[in-house]
Amino acid sequence: MKTHDTLAAVDLGSNSFRLEVARVIGEQLYPLDSLKETVRLAGGLGGDKRLDDATQVRALACLQRFGERLRGVPPDAVRCVGTSTLRVARNAAQFIAQAERALGHPIEIVAGREEARLIYLGVAHSLPASPDRRLVIDIGGGSTELIVGHGLTPHERESLHMGCVNFSQRFFAGGALGKAALKTAEMAARVEVERIGRKFSRTNWQQAIGSSGTARALRDLLEQNGWSARGITADGLARLRAQFARAGHVDVLQLAGLARDRRPVIAGGFAIMAGLFAELGIEQMDVAETAMREGILYDLLGRFQQQDMREATVDEFMRRYHVDTQQAACVARVAQALREGAGIPDEQDTRFLDWAARLHEIGLSVSHGGYHRHSGYILENADMPGFSRTEQARLALLAYAQRGALAKLPAFAAGTVAEHDRMLVWLLRQAVILCRSRAAPHLPELTVQTGGKRFRLVLPEDWLAHRPLTRRALEDEAAYWQAVGIKYLLA
Repeated sequence: MKTHDTLAAVDLGSNSFRLEVARVIGEQLYPLDSLKETVRLAGGLGGDKRLDDATQVRALACLQRFGERLRGVPPDAVRCVGTSTLRVARNAAQFIAQAERALGHPIEIVAGREEARLIYLGVAHSLPASPDRRLVIDIGGGSTELIVGHGLTPHERESLHMGCVNFSQRFFAGGALGKAALKTAEMAARVEVERIGRKFSRTNWQQAIGSSGTARALRDLLEQNGWSARGITADGLARLRAQFARAGHVDVLQLAGLARDRRPVIAGGFAIMAGLFAELGIEQMDVAETAMREGILYDLLGRFQQQDMREATVDEFMRRYHVDTQQAACVARVAQALREGAGIPDEQDTRFLDWAARLHEIGLSVSHGGYHRHSGYILENADMPGFSRTEQARLALLAYAQRGALAKLPAFAAGTVAEHDRMLVWLLRQAVILCRSRAAPHLPELTVQTGGKRFRLVLPEDWLAHRPLTRRALEDEAAYWQAVGIKYLLA
């Protein structure tokens, strides 16, 4: 089992970018270093949903500084996660390519519910054990995550597209504050929360916890101005609302605890929090000092300690979609035997091949006809805790490409499939063919040769002579690969 003494997490939030480095001692993490820069990524998202040049320049400069700090940290001990703004930006792919070069590490984009899971994981590890169910709310720059959980386990997770940056731009343009704008913004937040309110209402939890910058900023304002003895309260928010309306503009606000970098987005964050308090019946909220970056670290630690959430998700999907476990195991064994014959040692590729083999038939629960397309669609679009969007897209590609004409798949037709993914597709397809009888194929010793745009599979002639269906399938397979410019030799 691989271990690391140091782990690092990079959180590319819609308001701030953060880097956290921690020391590993047993199953605990102890902070070593922390960097934060207010990038306001969401503020650079125009009406056309594209990140503007100035924001990209600011973000890339920040990532270059983070990259310097990460030098010397093993690549697999670093995880970099992008959130709301990078989920919606139309030019996210181009920006991420530049960002990865600046940072020196790959960047994953996580779905909203996966972001919520990581937030809860980070917050829960900082709280004392309690029998209570907890509501955790994280108001970020571009989205708000709500989670109800117990202990270290989240039970309900949602992500809403409203954050302190986009709400401040939408309702408080130029920093103007007024009673009408405050009322409109709070009502807009309540409308967003209303559709999920039943799962997060006061009857479903005993303690409310806020995390990240908005919650901490509001707590500091209320406590330092004497409007709350502890944390955020409904009465304290009402007093702060009156101060906002009286000031009329954020630049006029003279409040203890209002940091300079928080001033431009405080009104949007306040409106969302006030709307949540009203809609969910919250009276008092404590504030955690941890958030998503700590969750990323603990999730990464779990992967090295055989507690990978992705494994649990694969097992759950196999149960949920009634996968034939014997067939899945057969395909997985044959695929791994072929991988070993090809001499592919990469640990990540090995795991993805195993997951794809175990999940390749989940689409059968929808329909037998074209089940591989259903499998791919589920893997691409389902809520899969532990997996990033990039990882889900990779699994989906393997599922879509497990059978049939490769030329029908846009990525293969365009020649944009990465070489290592093309190899995994080939391995999975051969395993599916060899296990078609849904019984162990009693394979002879396999010889596999790969390189560039060429595959070669050597099977004894007498073995194939007694299996005409397999021979025909492998001959068709060679034609499928030839159609996308890949030579496949069967000997």
